[in-house]
Parts: sequence; C-alpha cells; structure tokens
Amino acid sequence: MFPPRRTECNSTTVKMWKGIWIHSRLARRLCPVAPSPDAERRLRGASLRVTRPRMAVLDAVHRHPHADTDTIIGAVRGRLGEVSTQAVYDVLRALTAAGLVRRIEPAGSVPRYESRVGDNHHHIVCRSCGAIADIECAVGDAPCMTAPGDHGYAIDETEVIHWGLCPGCSAARPDAP
Repeated sequence: MFPPRRTECNSTTVKMWKGIWIHSRLARRLCPVAPSPDAERRLRGASLRVTRPRMAVLDAVHRHPHADTDTIIGAVRGRLGEVSTQAVYDVLRALTAAGLVRRIEPAGSVPRYESRVGDNHHHIVCRSCGAIADIECAVGDAPCMTAPGDHGYAIDETEVIHWGLCPGCSAARPDAP
C-alpha cells in the first residue's frame, strides 16, 4: 500500500488509490496551493507570513475583482476545501490593513474587495445589476486630493464612485439615457 497520488486541485479534485480514482474532500484539502512568486513576495514585503489561506484569498481577490465576501469564501473553499468563514474575514482584514487588497463599499452594497491598489482609480456601479468596473482618474494627478476648504484635515484618500447603467442593463431598458 502506498499513499494516494494527487492529481487535479480544483472543485472536482480526485486522488488515485490502488488504481481507483476517488473524489474526496480530503483530496481537496491535501492539494497544495500553488505558490505564486508575486503573492509570496507581496506577503513577505508586507511582513505577513505566507500561509495557504492568505495565498488562496489573494488569488481569489485577484481572480474576482470587486467580489463580495461570499464570493471570495466560495473561491477559497473551492481551492482549499474546508476553511472557516471567520478565517477568510481575518485574512481579508489583514490583507486590507497591509495594503495588499482594497475594500470598497458603494452605497447600499456589501463590502467588496479588489487587488488593484496603489494607483489613482475610481469605480462605476450599475444601479440595476450592481456590476462594478474600474475607471481611470480623468487627470493624471489626483486633483480630488487637493480639496479647497479642507477644514484643516490631512486628506489621505478620496473615494469617487460614478453611478449609472452598465451596457447590458442599458440595452435591456429602452428608456435608459
């Protein structure tokens, strides 16, 4: 008897035992999280330990821009198997605090996460379906960061969110502008 040989590592993970392919949660849990050199470098650069949950959450946020927490949890569980909801929330909090992911909260929406950080971009949100897309700042600098009449505040972040209808919702509504 020899240990099972792992093959695929996704939601349909299987392992081979004595020539028989077996679908199992254990096989998913045993699958390695392929370390991304960039993700490892980013985690270490932020003085965070490189762990399977952190790698999986970073990957999920990268693969699903503007995803809500439930989507990220589903993606992480699809990659790692069993992981607690609290663990994903804790990792998201740590990654956000370290500046590796950005948390956005459009009015009336649950928090969303994106891996695009450290640049000057804004968002546009569809009023109908809730789709979110990135929009580059209209000017190369950050003109919105130099607000006249700042009341003595040291402004370190400005959030601009545009609202409208995405192309799909706009085409579906003949009365849309």
